[in-house]
Amino acid sequence: MKKFEAHILVVDDDDGIRELLKKYLNEKNFLVTTAENAENAKEKISSIKFDLIILDIMMPGKSGLDFISVEKKKINTPVILLTAKGEVEERVKGLEVGADDYLSKPFDPKELVLRIRNIISKTKTKNIKRIIEFNNIKINLNKLSIEKFNESFKINNTEKVILEKMINSPGEIFSRDYIGNLIDIDKERSVDVIITRLRKKIESDPKNPKYLQTIRGSGYVLWIE
Repeated sequence: MKKFEAHILVVDDDDGIRELLKKYLNEKNFLVTTAENAENAKEKISSIKFDLIILDIMMPGKSGLDFISVEKKKINTPVILLTAKGEVEERVKGLEVGADDYLSKPFDPKELVLRIRNIISKTKTKNIKRIIEFNNIKINLNKLSIEKFNESFKINNTEKVILEKMINSPGEIFSRDYIGNLIDIDKERSVDVIITRLRKKIESDPKNPKYLQTIRGSGYVLWIE
């Protein structure tokens, strides 16, 4: 199954623009859903979690500004406004009510992709989990510590890098090569030693791990959900 970079909602009353953006963004590895007006967009966001919305300001019925002023706080999804060149006041109003960026029509699709990736990158960085609790275990990457029942263990920066990646991708398998590249170590045995050390800090029974498991022939996975 193909893994897309992000799921984007394109809201524009112009059929041609919607289809062109959908085709171009699909080619750039984005999953795209479209809506022809604000009401249709509202229906879509009520049932689908989008990573970003591309929103035209001037639409019949409810405008893009009306949409963003009502919906932005509810959904907390980044928004890029599409505006006509003369709509300076609308751009300012859009940014004031919560838009993250804007682009004037006509625009270069390559620039749109750059802006999309920039916003998504910032959003992902902002949303990275650094503190997580599960079954009497608390991993606190801000304090570089793991608390297990009434014990407390310090973690070093190498362990922090691995845990940050794993707790933000629970259930994802990470190969030894991937982990080695992540922490700049080229020996698989060294990776195994670090994982063993982490197990002692996380697991009640490190020899029979419940959370930080080995997937034979593939690598390691953290099960916390």
